[in-house]
Amino acid sequence: MTTVVGSISDEFGRYKALGEGAIAQLPEADLTRLLGGYGKTIAVIVWHIAGNLQSRFTAFRPSDGEKPWRNRDEEFETRLVARRDLLARWEAGWQTLFTALRELEDGDLPSTVTIRGQRFTINDALHRALAHVSYHVGQIVYLAKALKGTGWTSLSIPKGASAAYNQNPGRETAAAHAAGLKDRLSRS
Repeated sequence: MTTVVGSISDEFGRYKALGEGAIAQLPEADLTRLLGGYGKTIAVIVWHIAGNLQSRFTAFRPSDGEKPWRNRDEEFETRLVARRDLLARWEAGWQTLFTALRELEDGDLPSTVTIRGQRFTINDALHRALAHVSYHVGQIVYLAKALKGTGWTSLSIPKGASAAYNQNPGRETAAAHAAGLKDRLSRS
């Protein structure tokens, strides 16, 4: 039986894989390209997700989740960054999160942590972080799909393929979906 913490970890893994699946479809120049002349680039969103995860989950339980060393405003500055540097920043944020999650058990969920001086149960803090990450990964996927255009490879059930998928659904769990995305990326 999957634990609550395990289920949350799997969902984070799904969103990590979705982000990576979107990023992998783009040439390096598109990662810093501003679509329509406004908003955020994929690089800016990645920088923000990584900064947030590192701040929230470094010394997760004993320290405030908004670390004094974090410069949130700087995360939103336009940047030119190589793919390898972008992915290194992305990976560092995710590894900080997954390290903290491995140290938790379901019995820890009612305990509290502090974020910006406010107390949250660990359960609430994890769900808050999951919602935040999924929101921004959705932005990454949307931008990547718009930038890629007709060459986009679906990261879920492709348009017009629902009936075929329903005959043999294999990506209903977060872990299976993430694994399928990673497998598809390794073959492309």
